[in-house]
Amino acid sequence: MYCVNLGTLLLLPASVIYYLHPFMAFSLATLGLVTIIFLKLASYGHTNYWSRETYRAPTKHRRSRSIGGGSPEATKTHLNNNTHVQVYPENLNIRDMTYYIFAPTICYELNFPRSARIRLRFLLKRLLEMAFLNWLMIALIQQWIVPALNNARQPLAEMEVFKMLERLLKLSIPNHLIWLVFFYSFFHSALNVLAELTKFGDREFYSDWWNAEAVADFWKDWNIPVHRFCTRHIYKPLLRKGMSKLAASTCVFLVSAFFHEYLVSVPLHMFKAWAFMGMLLQVPIAYVTGKYIKGKWGNIVMWLSLILGQPVAILAYFHDYYMEHSLPLHNATMPPTGM
Repeated sequence: MYCVNLGTLLLLPASVIYYLHPFMAFSLATLGLVTIIFLKLASYGHTNYWSRETYRAPTKHRRSRSIGGGSPEATKTHLNNNTHVQVYPENLNIRDMTYYIFAPTICYELNFPRSARIRLRFLLKRLLEMAFLNWLMIALIQQWIVPALNNARQPLAEMEVFKMLERLLKLSIPNHLIWLVFFYSFFHSALNVLAELTKFGDREFYSDWWNAEAVADFWKDWNIPVHRFCTRHIYKPLLRKGMSKLAASTCVFLVSAFFHEYLVSVPLHMFKAWAFMGMLLQVPIAYVTGKYIKGKWGNIVMWLSLILGQPVAILAYFHDYYMEHSLPLHNATMPPTGM
């Protein structure tokens, strides 16, 4: 029943979006929210499964695992002295689940670290950052990305390799700038707003990914909530079942590749798997950089993959969008998202 519920959560909104063709930006935001809720509910079920096993275990084994959530890799929490420490099954209530849904984390715990109060000045700063940076991203897309894609129509239509390479390099600069602005707006500003409103104590949403000396280190540091989810609910359970580290890592990237393609293909109403293949390519790149290319050269490879990888996918989807809809590239109008 839980798997049916999670499957319905993924498929029903995607089907409605695919057949009703709503505004593309709305579709992307909706599916992004659906993905977050899906991961949260998956962690909720998995963690309570561990807690239920612990609850049924002998009493001498129960106390040591109940506070962290019952999982072998549960995060250690530091609670206020006046915070009630709940154990399974008293956590199974609407209030606890509602707090978890709004908390800026994907991994469920029976007890989360909590801050003492809401800092209004800090909250106001983050809200102002969100408002300004979101406006900046829209302006950059309209004034930089849209003209760059318009200029790429003719080379894409005629498949002129050198001109396509030139357009790719011109697109890489604004795209990467927008990506950096989005990163700060979401991982620093938006998640801290949620954390402040919910008094959530764990504010480690990212680490110094810009110093990563391998692609694998980048994926560990740039999105810590998702990395913790993948490690806790996919990677380590597969290792315990006897999988090798490489096979378990490949499964993690397969799941990530599916959701990347889910977020792109459904709003565009086409399935070309460029995002899927782009994520899978991270497996050999991460393996090579982790084993053979380290130090500053590994950091250079990581930055090049970020700066050039995304524009390649954007141009591929831009080309296929018009081919799929039988629109000539030389006189087509831009899609409603401004991509």
